[in-house]
Amino acid sequence: MVDQKNTEKIVDKEDINSSNSNKSGFEALVENVFRRFQTVGFMVFLFPITIIYIICIATALTPGFLLFNWASPIVADYSMLAKAFSYGLCVGGGFVGFVFTLIFIVPLMNLPFLPFVKAYRGAWFSIESIPWYYHNALTYLVRYTILDFLTPSPFNVLFYKMMGMKVGKGVMINSSNISDPCLIKLDDYVTIGGSAYMMAHYGMKGFLIIDKLHIKRGAMVGLSAKILGGVTIGEKAVVAPNSTVLPKTIIKDGEKYGLGPQQSSQAS
Repeated sequence: MVDQKNTEKIVDKEDINSSNSNKSGFEALVENVFRRFQTVGFMVFLFPITIIYIICIATALTPGFLLFNWASPIVADYSMLAKAFSYGLCVGGGFVGFVFTLIFIVPLMNLPFLPFVKAYRGAWFSIESIPWYYHNALTYLVRYTILDFLTPSPFNVLFYKMMGMKVGKGVMINSSNISDPCLIKLDDYVTIGGSAYMMAHYGMKGFLIIDKLHIKRGAMVGLSAKILGGVTIGEKAVVAPNSTVLPKTIIKDGEKYGLGPQQSSQAS
């Protein structure tokens, strides 16, 4: 369940992101400035993650440049064709180095934010949303660059584990469409189908709601299904392809969710 402590008072209005903070001291000052000057505040808010992005990308590119610098004097006297092929090998090797460096450097940079990403209900412009936003921004750096090359494989599962996801044994994740990995728990032998979406957050009436997502032992999520925050999927349950599981839904053990009566009997 979402922890209400230190979050906004629950009010049914859509301008919560323009209201004054209910915190005190420095936290209230920061939230009020962000909400009053949202564009400028967001630019300031982006500066740290931009620096982290630069560090991650530069680190991931380093093996390629090292390989190129090592090879350059060796191939200096080669023919033009041989030299071009050698440099091509360096680019290819550098790309592989980029992939495997990035999936390790990003979780390392994510570590300081993990203790602060928690269940939350309140304004988007808030102290609580900052570590959540940075956590997802780092996840997306890998997701939108190289993660599809590693999906499905032990390496994408390893990446999600390093990003804070709780993953049991025998889990197969055939999707890179995942947000909030540190708030997701996959028990043993869970199967996530191709291109399925999993996210532990959603928006409603101007509120940002972050809530944990739990998929229990032996459950299966079908192709392109969408699973939102606060959902619990029971043991050996099946979520049909292309279906949407709305926030706070609890799917019972063995249930065939999103299947018609005829499909449910065939899946049994």
